[in-house]
Amino acid sequence: MKKILNPYIHTENGHCFGCSPHNEQGLQMEFFEDGDYIIAEWEPQRHLSGFKNVLHGGIQATIMDEIASWVVFVKCQTSGVTTELNTKYRGAVLTDHGLLTVRARLISQEKKFANIHAEILDCNGKVCSEAEVQYMIFPQEMAKKKFEYPGIEAFFE
Repeated sequence: MKKILNPYIHTENGHCFGCSPHNEQGLQMEFFEDGDYIIAEWEPQRHLSGFKNVLHGGIQATIMDEIASWVVFVKCQTSGVTTELNTKYRGAVLTDHGLLTVRARLISQEKKFANIHAEILDCNGKVCSEAEVQYMIFPQEMAKKKFEYPGIEAFFE
């Protein structure tokens, strides 16, 4: 597994709810590349519960959308925006049962679109929720000029 650096943390985009370590109310996700997958291990916090100790469904969708964007950054080597997110909740994601594994991989990439499968697994490896995410991806030059995409080399040491 290879650690992915966050090149955005010292830019105007440095307070992202999903990935910024500086956003105290955010998810503060960190990512790794493992073959075809982008992976994050993430500790859910109780204040993100919807009911009792169950992670709010909107937070689960946000987590899967966030990791899908990192698939776009690393696997598609560009940036983009979410156009569709179809989430299926398979079982409760508990906030008091330890570390979760979040993973995503690129399913297909056409000219303007990347299709990504993302999932959240509990501490026992059971898939609790999954999503099919479609991103509209930008040509690399446009991503660099308009969306501050730093190039693939900025994500690795």
